[in-house]
Amino acid sequence: MNDRLHPDTLAAAQQRAADGSIRNAMTCDVEDYFQVSAFAPIIDRASWPSRECRVEANIDRILGLMDAGSVKGTFFTLGWIAERYPAMVKRIVAAGHELASHGYGHLRASDQDLAEFTDDITRSKGMLEDLGGQAVLGYRAPSFSIGTANLWALDALHAAGYRYSSSIYPIAHDHYGMPDAPRFAFYPNGPDGLLEVPITTVQMGGRKLPAGGGGYFRLLPYALSRWMMQRVNNVDQQSAIFYFHPWELDPGQPRPEGADLKSRFRHYVNLDRMEGRIAQLTRDFAWDRMDRIFLGSK
Repeated sequence: MNDRLHPDTLAAAQQRAADGSIRNAMTCDVEDYFQVSAFAPIIDRASWPSRECRVEANIDRILGLMDAGSVKGTFFTLGWIAERYPAMVKRIVAAGHELASHGYGHLRASDQDLAEFTDDITRSKGMLEDLGGQAVLGYRAPSFSIGTANLWALDALHAAGYRYSSSIYPIAHDHYGMPDAPRFAFYPNGPDGLLEVPITTVQMGGRKLPAGGGGYFRLLPYALSRWMMQRVNNVDQQSAIFYFHPWELDPGQPRPEGADLKSRFRHYVNLDRMEGRIAQLTRDFAWDRMDRIFLGSK
């Protein structure tokens, strides 16, 4: 794998905010509570349209948090959600955020063949561009499901017109992960191909530890998560990539029956603390959109 970072992109990734701090990428994966992969064994896709959707109200809360913190970010949005809540998509764009793709139906890239994956990423890109009125340059695979066995997906994304992906998590995990991947932005197939921007990790004792959000951010003490991101900024001199989901700010969400203990713990731990932690993040770091940090977009 060619992991050499093009000098122009490296310079863009290290652009600093007005106060001299490195800009980090605030990203939100726009999906609802019943669409998470951990619940796939107990929630039939056919039931999605009849379930209570809470994503729109949660996104409005997130937009308020980001506005209060003067933060612009990137919203990796499911086509299935965008199709049902077009006004919400328009509000995201009107607030100055980047609209990016999370695929159409929250299917893992690793569960699709080339034709299926190409149809999914093309369908979602076209739909989001029609709704948002702006080019969709970025993609994030559901459950970070691009890894060693399906790197062909990166070529398919490039062929479909995407400029970057944020689909690889360079850790060992039971549901995803590519531990041997580079920790920071790289071109898997050379500088003329797609840019991959992995979720943030810290290097400790020969291991890469997760430091980019999600369940780890809810589980670990906030001070530890802040220290890890500060280490990436100050020691590695790189932008951190932080991600979260709208349902993580919603402790009152319905709780489907039948999930195993591990899935319940991962999904529900510290939901009541998440909104306050996101608000604190907006004060503790400098943030921006993925496209502006890594592509130099205006």
